[in-house]
Amino acid sequence: MRIVGALLILVGTMVCARAETLITSLSNHRVLINSNYTGTQIAVFGAIERDAQTIARATGYDIVVTVRGPRQFLTVREKERLGPVWINQDQQKFPTAPAYLNVLSSRSIEEITSDQLRQRQKVGLSAIINAPDFTLYRGGADQPFRDALYRLKAEEGLYLEEERGVTFLTPEIFRASIALPATAPPGNYDVDVTLFADTVILARTQTHFELVKTGFEERVGVIARDWSLAYGLATAGMALFFGWLASTIFRRD
Repeated sequence: MRIVGALLILVGTMVCARAETLITSLSNHRVLINSNYTGTQIAVFGAIERDAQTIARATGYDIVVTVRGPRQFLTVREKERLGPVWINQDQQKFPTAPAYLNVLSSRSIEEITSDQLRQRQKVGLSAIINAPDFTLYRGGADQPFRDALYRLKAEEGLYLEEERGVTFLTPEIFRASIALPATAPPGNYDVDVTLFADTVILARTQTHFELVKTGFEERVGVIARDWSLAYGLATAGMALFFGWLASTIFRRD
């Protein structure tokens, strides 16, 4: 009887866990960057589906959309003034920090879920940046470096958080707009969509889009990457040539 009861509880839990499912789509899965690129926006559309046995929830749903850009190795340095010059005092390395990070939600993150779940599941900008695996260092002394990284990225428009960035068009259909500034680097971007109700995660889904350089910029980037020596020599030669040309044109006899 105990085994049967445990199985019934397990089946009931699985049914509840699959009561709601998420269906999401992006307005664009590939953004082309050219010389006239000044940034763009990508729309996220989603729908919440319930099975036939699931009744509507009295409290309604909440959505959190988390967008992570390509990973990069970042080093934050603390500078100290020594007389007339500034020197590096200390530093902290972030080996897998996202180059772009944007969190959009239907309400304030604090209202959507509990502190424990937020930290454990890395929901929200603060929880992601303060997660133990965000840096090589393990300890509370690195908090000023995390804060500095967030401040610098926020000033560049690359770390964003919008509390009302997700809009419900109907109780089961929602929309969000991802702002991509011109400074957003090319690469693959992950879009995680999480469904909440009563501070609990009900469903999650993930999709992707990419920023790709095109035209002359792409060809220059390919040459610089695959033919780095030739690219460096050509750049140095062009600099010398134009320097000589300018000195000849503006030379005073």
